[in-house]
Amino acid sequence: MTGFLPKRAMGLLALGVSLIAGSASARDLTVVAWGGSSQAAQREVYYRPFTEQTRVPLLEDSWSGGLGILRTRVQAGNPTWDVVQVESDELQLGCDEGLYERIDWAALGGRDAFMPEAVSDCGVGAVVWSVGLTYDGSRLRDAPASWADFWNTQRFPGQRTLRRGPKYTLEIALMSDGVPQSEVYRVLRTPAGVDRAFRRLDQLRPNIVWWTAGAQPGQLLASGEVVMAAAYTSRMFAARRDDRRDFRVVWNGSVYAVDHWVVLRGSQNRDNAMRFVQFATRPENQSRFPTLAMQGVTNLRAARQVDPAVATSLPTHPDNLAVAVSLDVEFWVDNIEELTQRFNAWAAR
Repeated sequence: MTGFLPKRAMGLLALGVSLIAGSASARDLTVVAWGGSSQAAQREVYYRPFTEQTRVPLLEDSWSGGLGILRTRVQAGNPTWDVVQVESDELQLGCDEGLYERIDWAALGGRDAFMPEAVSDCGVGAVVWSVGLTYDGSRLRDAPASWADFWNTQRFPGQRTLRRGPKYTLEIALMSDGVPQSEVYRVLRTPAGVDRAFRRLDQLRPNIVWWTAGAQPGQLLASGEVVMAAAYTSRMFAARRDDRRDFRVVWNGSVYAVDHWVVLRGSQNRDNAMRFVQFATRPENQSRFPTLAMQGVTNLRAARQVDPAVATSLPTHPDNLAVAVSLDVEFWVDNIEELTQRFNAWAAR
């Protein structure tokens, strides 16, 4: 999941320091994630314990996504990154291009040990994140219950914030217009369905404040500039915990996806990279991650071991999954370029 800022600055700071004593060699194992609060949690739960237990020096970096970056590193013949956290579309496209090493699932306990969306020939699910309807309970006493309420500016006057881009936004628009969650991608795969989503956005357009970074929805809610947001749910629950904000999440119609660990093809640290992936996906390790990051985990045993007080705030809780939409990776791999062009042209009008 992108949007955890700062990214590059944090990564550069981490690059200068090995997680065990001593100077780092040029080819210490390097793990790359999204930065911010999520990577801070990974540092506590995965990076430091891995080095302490294995004595393998580990460096961390952060990035903002983009398959071209990984392609360039692999094609150069000596990628300086070893393990990278990627989104699902980057996983699928990179796997098709041969950019990643193959996963030995037997060493990880088998494919059945993980939720289906976490399983790939080239990657292992690292975290589960979601985008959902959120609002500030201290400002909005009449609680919205659906994306249809998000569009109801008479009952809920004020501005709303949506991600500036087609992904999640078009799905949300269709659900607000009465499309059942199970039918969202069937409808969105048709020209009429895409037109319908944009018509729905037209209706709300005067009340939309766009966000481009994951921190912005919380800031807009906290300032009162918007009354509702489509936001990363982990950020909302982190704000409740850390800043005592009365942010609330409506799980109905939330959209969830899985980020994956991949090992770049040609990594000189392939064996240690695979050791790290194995370590970071063990249930006893994964189960500690949600308490810090407020994101879901992919190992089924780990999900059952999460603190019950935290589990209800995760997209992987059974009650939340039951009313959510799984991001259709194949749809976005096939359509992201065309729909992004159309969205940008629409937004620029």
